[in-house]
Amino acid sequence: MKIKNLVYALLIIGFGSFVTYRIIENKKDSENGKDKSDKKNPIQVNGIIVKPQTFDNNLSLSGSIEANEQVEIRSEVSGIVESINFKEGSQVVKGQLLFKVNDSELRAQLSQTSTKENLAAENERRAKLLLQKEAISQEEYDVARAEYASAKAQSQLIKAQLAKTSVRAPFSGKIGLRNISVGTYITPSILVTNLVNLGKLKITFSIPEKYAGQVTDNTEFNFSVSGSKEKFKAKIYAIEPAIEVATRTLQVRAITENKDRKLFPGTFADVELPLAVIKDAIVVPTEAIIPVQNGKKVFISNQGKAKEVMVETATRTDASVLILSGLNPADTVITSGVMALKNETPIKIKL
Repeated sequence: MKIKNLVYALLIIGFGSFVTYRIIENKKDSENGKDKSDKKNPIQVNGIIVKPQTFDNNLSLSGSIEANEQVEIRSEVSGIVESINFKEGSQVVKGQLLFKVNDSELRAQLSQTSTKENLAAENERRAKLLLQKEAISQEEYDVARAEYASAKAQSQLIKAQLAKTSVRAPFSGKIGLRNISVGTYITPSILVTNLVNLGKLKITFSIPEKYAGQVTDNTEFNFSVSGSKEKFKAKIYAIEPAIEVATRTLQVRAITENKDRKLFPGTFADVELPLAVIKDAIVVPTEAIIPVQNGKKVFISNQGKAKEVMVETATRTDASVLILSGLNPADTVITSGVMALKNETPIKIKL
């Protein structure tokens, strides 16, 4: 019985040893086969050798073109429109009469108050003479003087209302489409037209907060608009004093000449804002950059294999990206097939 158990034990030990041996051998064969396959079939990719260069750090932004001066033309008084003295879409000059509201009622009121003012003035004059002769008290004279001052103020108020019946251009510019006709009963709530100064235009845009320290007044830049290949020039004249918390951006405003009237308020501007010129900058093609959850990465060549490197980027152009950290001069950056690469993937570089 003991011999039988011993035989069974030896058989079990032998079978277990055989299974363990085959597992180890299969694993070695698999690894050797993979290594041979990888060595035989490296992935062919393109790459560039990183070289320090001078980089014109231009920031590409979107801005909005606005009129330098723009105002809604309305009447400050209610009444019937008596005349319209402008042509839609025409140029007007500062102080030009745009339209007139009927003022007959106000003129009648002015005539009435003027009569009262004259009477109050005469009463004040007589009261003053009587006071000098001590024929009346100081209090009686003060009452006469107050009545004269009140009548005078009433006349001035009606004259001011009369002046408002003639609506004039507050500045020179181009008049828009009108929304009234002669005979319209107008109130301050009715928009008559718009007046826009097109000789100069403002461009408003926002820059990321990390570039806020690189923007100054009087900085000149180029911009373009949709539908035109022409480059226009503008100059920064105002910068907001604080970062906008919601967007983490800084708002900037520039001015541009529009003598040829090629630009229109309300359109978008593609701004090319020059920042500091960087010497010894590391720049890589945009196709080399891979966005990942915690940042951006590139692959470099390391002894015939791909190596993943996290990088910090800055300004991006159509063709290249400025690298702030993660790469060194003489690194070979892979520029094609990057989405198929992993760490330690065998590669064959074509420079």
